Amino acid sequence: MRLFETDLAGPCAGSQETESVANIKSAEKRAKQAVRRRAHNMAARSRLRSSIKKVLNAVGAGDKTEASAALKAAQPIIDTMVSKGIIHANKAARHKRELNARVKALAAR
Repeated sequence: MRLFETDLAGPCAGSQETESVANIKSAEKRAKQAVRRRAHNMAARSRLRSSIKKVLNAVGAGDKTEASAALKAAQPIIDTMVSKGIIHANKAARHKRELNARVKALAAR
């Protein structure tokens, strides 16, 4: 099984896989599952960060309607990441609080 690629000239150039150190079938399976889980979690975390950046970019541009729409779209994504265990509930609350404060400050201007 392959976990990390060190030889960039190989057929899987750019992938992060190489031979596993696991000797037991169940350990190989767990290693494979960990690779899949990590890829899924990284994609989910990226989606979370992108949604937060959309709000911050809209606030930075001074676009009130775009910022509020982006915030409205970001809040369920943040909540979903908590329910999937990607981030802690307190971190989600902090993100939502700070984004909401920035959008409110923009609307007050």
